[in-house]
Amino acid sequence: MSDTATQGPLLIIGGNEDKEGQRAILRAFIELSGGGADARIAIMTVATRHPDAAAERYLTAFGRLGVQHIYPVHIIHPEDADSTGVHNLLEWATGVFFTGGSQYRLVSLFGGARACDLMRRRWRSEGLVIGGTSAGAAAAPQRMIVQAETHISPHRGLVEVEDGLGLIPDVLIESHFAQRGRLGRLLSALAEHPEMLGLGLDENTALLVRGDEFRVMGSGAVTVIDPRTATHSNYTTIADHQPLALCGLTFHTLPAGYGFNLTARMPLLPMSSQ
Repeated sequence: MSDTATQGPLLIIGGNEDKEGQRAILRAFIELSGGGADARIAIMTVATRHPDAAAERYLTAFGRLGVQHIYPVHIIHPEDADSTGVHNLLEWATGVFFTGGSQYRLVSLFGGARACDLMRRRWRSEGLVIGGTSAGAAAAPQRMIVQAETHISPHRGLVEVEDGLGLIPDVLIESHFAQRGRLGRLLSALAEHPEMLGLGLDENTALLVRGDEFRVMGSGAVTVIDPRTATHSNYTTIADHQPLALCGLTFHTLPAGYGFNLTARMPLLPMSSQ
């Protein structure tokens, strides 16, 4: 991952973040984007089939936190993504925020557009802040889980993995992790892609990613799974839909204040503990 002085931060949220109480995660996004008076927020509703309702939730939440310049960006059809209006809003914004919905829909409608290239360029070279919650979080990496069952033990062929937005290499992200029982499907994906790192984000929990490191925010935890230490897997010897054996994987659970170096694959203690 590039770690230049100009690359913007990412705020990757596990879903169902607090929108009415302290709103610490959304408040952090605003501050990263320039602060209430100066932040210019584009709310990307492309992941959902109910864009007006999704936009209204964040227009209200960000407005109550003092943001004066907020615009929803609705992409309903593939051609919408490269409209002049969408390009202008992505040039104007200091922060781009992806709502929840379907990560497959998000990437299908936006991931291949010139507008997405514009967003990535501004993030890499101009410090644009990008945030995403739920599907907006799952879609952030180079590769993403697009379809899988929940509340089931790891099985071969349980998940499908496709290209994401390309903002974080070599990771797979699951949102709503503890709340929706997604350990089995993340392990299933890692058995198929053992070079990846698995990140399971609880609700109202976020990763603040800067360069190749992240810090955890919010009320839950992030589960980090590194399959590269595995001593055994039966993935290559069983048929689809059969239970997986996975031995020797490395697990970390990281609450607020803890962090992780994605290059070294090492946890980081809270600043006050170092």
